[in-house]
Amino acid sequence: MKHFTSALAFASIVSLVNGHGFVTNPKARQPGTAMQDACGAQVVSNQGSDKYGNIQGELQVASGQSDYQAAECDIWLCKGYKFDDNKDNVYSYKAGEKVDFTVDIRAPHTGVANVSVVDTSSNTVISSPLISWSDYASVATGVKADETSFSITMPDDLEDQCVTAGDCVLQWYWYAQSIDQTYESCIDFTLGGSGSSGGAAPVPSSKASSTSSATVAAPTTTAAPTVIVQPTTTVPAQPTTTFATSVRQSATSAGVSAPTTAPASPDTTDTADDALPFPTDSAADVLAWLQAMFGTLVGN
Repeated sequence: MKHFTSALAFASIVSLVNGHGFVTNPKARQPGTAMQDACGAQVVSNQGSDKYGNIQGELQVASGQSDYQAAECDIWLCKGYKFDDNKDNVYSYKAGEKVDFTVDIRAPHTGVANVSVVDTSSNTVISSPLISWSDYASVATGVKADETSFSITMPDDLEDQCVTAGDCVLQWYWYAQSIDQTYESCIDFTLGGSGSSGGAAPVPSSKASSTSSATVAAPTTTAAPTVIVQPTTTVPAQPTTTFATSVRQSATSAGVSAPTTAPASPDTTDTADDALPFPTDSAADVLAWLQAMFGTLVGN
């Protein structure tokens, strides 16, 4: 019965997130291992089997997963799809260039939609939408031809904001208000630069490499003497002192005479005769000696 209930719950989740829209041209971001590291295995598995799903559905799947990291996933940006999984799929455009779009909508849901240039570092639209609809995929009229096949013109006011791959995306955004579901597809591009990751990625990589090697070299020369000297003077001494203190506290609680003999020798049983010589003067001295000897044995 428990397995049946779990299967039923899983089926309801699958039906909930079964998708309705995705950009098929230009090729949009796809799920991959970088997304899995941030959003969790179940979310990526869900999107791998159905890229047409909505963000609200993704969030419901993610809510029960321990490997979902909200900040790293950033699910409201490109549905959590990561640039690191799509470095070989970067388009190179020029200002004023016309770009043709094809969107596959599998079920109409009345809402609003647009295509915009989005700054991926802040998930904000740069300038104004390149095309927009105030009544998109309406259930009253059905999906119209110009909602799935259209063109946008690359803006000429981006300056140097989108010259590096991964900094910007063309984002198709559809919010189906009638059912409170959000759909997104993102196309990575550069403007006025190379459209391949091979041209854009090595520049920051080489800078990072030289910077990191310089950073490693500097601490090696300056920090090394501190690392060598500091542990030598403080680290060995501190555990010894702490350990000795704990031993003394234990011995003190066992008997009054223990601190006098315990520091002198760790094995009091072998040196008890040396520490307390046998008295021969009187019976009272013998009795006192026996009491002291007994106290020492009990203390150890």
